[in-house]
Amino acid sequence: MDSDPQRLTQKFAAVWPMLDERARRLMAASEALMLAYGGVSIVHRASGLSRKAIARGIQEIQQGVVLEPGRVRRPGAGRKPVTAHDPGLLGALDRLIEPATLGDPESPLRWVCKSTRALAAELDRQRHPISHVKLAQLLHAQHFSLQGTRKTEEGADHPDRDAQFRHINAVVRQALAVGIPVISVDTKKKELLGNYANAGRQWRRAKQPVTVNGHDFPGPAVPRAYPYGSYDIGRNEGFVNVGTDHDTGAFAVASIRGWWRAEGRFLYPKTKAIVITADAGGSNGSRLRLWKWELQKLADETHRSLSVCHFPPGTSKWNKVEHRLFSFISSNWRGEPLQDYETIVNLIARTTTAKGLTVICRLDRRRYATGRKISDAQMKQVNLERHRFHGDWNYVIKPPRCLITLFINTA
Repeated sequence: MDSDPQRLTQKFAAVWPMLDERARRLMAASEALMLAYGGVSIVHRASGLSRKAIARGIQEIQQGVVLEPGRVRRPGAGRKPVTAHDPGLLGALDRLIEPATLGDPESPLRWVCKSTRALAAELDRQRHPISHVKLAQLLHAQHFSLQGTRKTEEGADHPDRDAQFRHINAVVRQALAVGIPVISVDTKKKELLGNYANAGRQWRRAKQPVTVNGHDFPGPAVPRAYPYGSYDIGRNEGFVNVGTDHDTGAFAVASIRGWWRAEGRFLYPKTKAIVITADAGGSNGSRLRLWKWELQKLADETHRSLSVCHFPPGTSKWNKVEHRLFSFISSNWRGEPLQDYETIVNLIARTTTAKGLTVICRLDRRRYATGRKISDAQMKQVNLERHRFHGDWNYVIKPPRCLITLFINTA
């Protein structure tokens, strides 16, 4: 029997880190039983274990309590969960964080349900006291987590959405099968020029980040870049025209014209048609008169029929140029401030992928006036033939006196 407090303290300290809760309790209780009167107090001071725990260990030894392997307490022992003391807590919490109540004037926590402190304070006012730390643990246990928004919804689905997808797919497949070029076109988001932060990270030496402006509140004098992409679906090649003025219908068609002069006419010298897939809005919108007027001029210059298929409203992310060209461009220049136009052109031109994507990029410094109006008389000069299915989304623009009959006219 060792009653020397210092030696007893050293004894406990040597083995304490290697024992679980029950082993510590039983060891302390065993030492207390071996000591004379006052053993519990001596062991308490030497081990730091509470008198209550030592007494419970003595009781387990005297009763011969045997627990299942892996357990340190008897079933039902330990502190009861907060939900056991307050059965209405979960229901009250659900009513606070229910998404349907967000923004409801009757909801006491409109738009602040992400804060555990605000939730805990409101629950306390409803006579469900709980700390914000315990509340966070309870939310995780209920499979909640802090989440941002995800850009997937783009408005209500058009009733002919899926039918239009099938129509575009049929047109594209048939065109590729007979060697007609198919290009997916769109404008990438405009980029600020200057020492501004660019999303993403790049490899650099530790603690040597690129320093950029602390605020991104540029005035109208700060130059912008407007990258317009034409992605050749059949050849996995991209052409990007970086505009410096405005993203208009004339600029969109000028970008397609640039692809034809730089690539298309050499790759497809014998084709009599070009198929274009585009979004329903923006500078190449299905309702934009200037877009169609400029396409007619391009058809006249190239002596090719231009067949256009627009994606339904709210489905721009399905356009091939988005995830087969623009996404790789964004990845290529991640974390790199776009200081000037030359930087943008060089970074775009160096974009490649493991599947062989190549990109040609040019800078377009021409001016494109905004607010141009195309009159009814001018629209009558557009040699436009609509498809039988959704002629507002699917149409062919032919050169004057064009006698070519395309398969897509009756698609």
